[in-house]
Amino acid sequence: MKNTHTAPSTRPAAKLSTEVAAQRLAVKPQTMRAGFCRLGHYLNMVPVKLPNGRLLWDAAAVEALTSGEAA
Repeated sequence: MKNTHTAPSTRPAAKLSTEVAAQRLAVKPQTMRAGFCRLGHYLNMVPVKLPNGRLLWDAAAVEALTSGEAA
């Protein structure tokens, strides 16, 4: 018997580490960290802060910035 319906995805949105996001935006990782620390965002992107202190940035927002769209 085939299952014809699917449940909504529970997978969270794709996230990037600060190092990868900075590489794609052609800036140093510390630039993104400093912007978040000083302003609470970097180019209107607010990362998810993990319990260990690392930041995860939304991949779609980074892609939008690199393609010339607003985040």
